[in-house]
Amino acid sequence: MKSQAAPNQEDYKLKDTKPQLGERWPHGGLRGGGGWISSDRATSTYDLVEQMFYLYVRVEKAKDLPTNPTTGSCDPYVQVKLGNYKGKTKHFEKKTNPEWKEVFAFAKEKIQSSVLEVYVKDKGVVARDDYIGKVVFDMHEVPTRVPPDSPLAPQWYRLEDRRRDTKVRGEVMLAVWMGTQADEAFPEAWHSDAASVHGEGVFSIRSKVYVSPKLWYLRVNVIEAQDVEPHDRSQPPQAFVKAHVGNQTLKTKVSPTRTANPMWNEDLVFVAAEPFEEQLVLTVENKVSAAKDEHVGKIHLPLTIFERRLDHRPVHSRWFNLEKFGFGALEGDKRHDHKFSTRVHLRVCLEGAYHVLDESTLYISDVRPTARQLWKHPIGILEVGILSAQGLLPMKNKDDKATTDAYCVAKYGQKWVRTRTIIESDSPKWNEQYTWEVYDPCTVITLGVFDNCHLGGNEKPISGSGAKNDSRIGKVRIRLSTLEMDRIYTNSYPLLVLQPSGLKKMGELQLAVRFTCLSLANIIYLYGHPLLPKMHYLHPFTVNQLDSLRYQAMNIVAVRLGRAEPPLRKEVVEYMLDVDSHMWSMRRSKANFFRIVSLFSGLISMSRWLGEVRHWKNPITTVLVHFLFFLLICYPELILSTIFLYMFLIGLWNFRFRPRHPPHMDTKLSWAEAVHPDEMDEEFDTFPTSKAQDVVRMRYDRLRSVAGRIQTVVGDIATQGERFQAVLSWRDPRASSLFVFLCLIAAVVLYVTPFKMIALAAGIVWLRHPRFRSKLPSIPSNFFRRLPSRADSML
Repeated sequence: MKSQAAPNQEDYKLKDTKPQLGERWPHGGLRGGGGWISSDRATSTYDLVEQMFYLYVRVEKAKDLPTNPTTGSCDPYVQVKLGNYKGKTKHFEKKTNPEWKEVFAFAKEKIQSSVLEVYVKDKGVVARDDYIGKVVFDMHEVPTRVPPDSPLAPQWYRLEDRRRDTKVRGEVMLAVWMGTQADEAFPEAWHSDAASVHGEGVFSIRSKVYVSPKLWYLRVNVIEAQDVEPHDRSQPPQAFVKAHVGNQTLKTKVSPTRTANPMWNEDLVFVAAEPFEEQLVLTVENKVSAAKDEHVGKIHLPLTIFERRLDHRPVHSRWFNLEKFGFGALEGDKRHDHKFSTRVHLRVCLEGAYHVLDESTLYISDVRPTARQLWKHPIGILEVGILSAQGLLPMKNKDDKATTDAYCVAKYGQKWVRTRTIIESDSPKWNEQYTWEVYDPCTVITLGVFDNCHLGGNEKPISGSGAKNDSRIGKVRIRLSTLEMDRIYTNSYPLLVLQPSGLKKMGELQLAVRFTCLSLANIIYLYGHPLLPKMHYLHPFTVNQLDSLRYQAMNIVAVRLGRAEPPLRKEVVEYMLDVDSHMWSMRRSKANFFRIVSLFSGLISMSRWLGEVRHWKNPITTVLVHFLFFLLICYPELILSTIFLYMFLIGLWNFRFRPRHPPHMDTKLSWAEAVHPDEMDEEFDTFPTSKAQDVVRMRYDRLRSVAGRIQTVVGDIATQGERFQAVLSWRDPRASSLFVFLCLIAAVVLYVTPFKMIALAAGIVWLRHPRFRSKLPSIPSNFFRRLPSRADSML
């Protein structure tokens, strides 16, 4: 696999592009020209995309249409024809004054006709549709509209017969103009390049903007209960509380006191989304045996009744009566009577001062607390022009032809955007621009490209799977803090996907990105403050809580966006949010290991250089080091200033080699080029596994070997730390007494001897020539290695 990837190494890198951005847009592209974004006008100016012209036809309504002499009614619709492209409106039954309010868009580069024909027809039930009349426009006389000009006003046109000789009865209201993708009509228009899409698929090809649901943490503090009565009153209850919110279930521990008035004082934390559709369902249960629990009482509480807390001040607690049902066959019809006997004491609130994590903290795009009252002012504007993609691989078969229907999704903060779907193209051109407010520069925008498999046709995935899910084509992440202010980055990003067969390049995504600073002072101020809201540090969650809550938040976001129209599908949302980032992967483990190794490469290089100095490999360098050492000993006040001056000079030197591009997916860093096929197959295995027993056994043994090495390394680190503790713990009485006695001697010597002399002597001994140095370990090293550790007590 390595040999296959080597020739295409350049394809995995970022490439510079030089698209025509803003130059041809009226008032666009120049600072101060009206098209450049400013702090008081945070709207998109479309100067980060290439200009695309469209012929727009707005069909408003018709009046006085003639009825069919045979049926006595009129079922009208409009057909817009431009060369080989035909688009038609919906039809109305028995209506002579219909209103359509539909827009059609024809790409100018594909127009091959000099006339635009608008037909009004009567839909036939059995026979073909009847002709009512038409209006013809000469393409050379169509006006051009440039936003921010007001929309073109539609006009009434008399219908003509087929030969355009005479006028016929009826009029149609139309507006025809030439515009660009900056036109307000562009997102909702019927596009000629998607004429083959019918039915529900029409809604899934349009560009849309989505907003994530507003998420809250719901904290339920279960304090105590009163009058808990088990079914068997001869046995004291072992009570616990189980709480449900939607599909989330948590429960307290069993009360340590087996009484009718148990106490817990435990916090249960859930994720809830506005509008609050779910309820908090609490049940008090009694543990009868290890395998059996019995219900004591239950209550349903709407989330809207709870207080919204904006800080760490305590919330008032409340008592709630539980709804209890009668038991026993002897009670007859009274079994369903409500009896309020058990009470539960709760302190419940909706936490507004936390940021609900619905994405990986490594690629977080929003750090604001839930409550809008706690938001700061934005510090910048992020503008992204999604230009095009190049060289996309075919993703599915449609009518026995391999094709791709690609669209792009971008996610930053609470705003998701989805471009329109370009039908049957391996080089789609979107040229759509979107804008986000930025509240923290240390955040990441994620863009993903997908293949639309919901166009209402007979598409079949090339992979052979029967499920109609939108296929992943690739993903790009850009950290805003790596971008220079007010600079337009135009790059082509490789779209890389890991498949069971290995790493695969699916194409390239061309973007134009600009991060505009609104307040440099606020940005500098933010660098000295925590990333997350302060409640995360004052009252933090445990690691297990955070993992569970993040999973629940992701699930809620995926479900809510999947209910939009058109839906942003679950597989898309999960891929954008990295829902599987916590899953085990041998490849990812290797990559992280070598990341750690690379961190120590600088220290290793420094130690090698110092070793060469000590061994006088280059006598001139060693003499210069001796000179610097003597200088610093004689003038110790220069030590810190020399260190900081050295770092200053290194920073200036490295400025010449600063990165000129945003970061992108690195295949070497990801350890994706030389990954073993079986390791890749293991990464794509389901959880729980679906592999055969012998494969699972082999992988388990491999995992044990890797874990054994990790265990050894962690054990060695623990041993060294315990040896430091053993110096003064008297676990080894002789070693501790010897060290204590040496400490006394060292204290006396350091007191009577100037520090300069001590440092000078230590430096000369350390830098002495190899002929005066023994190859055996030093006395301090031998002493340290002889110290005991707690490894002796390990089973």
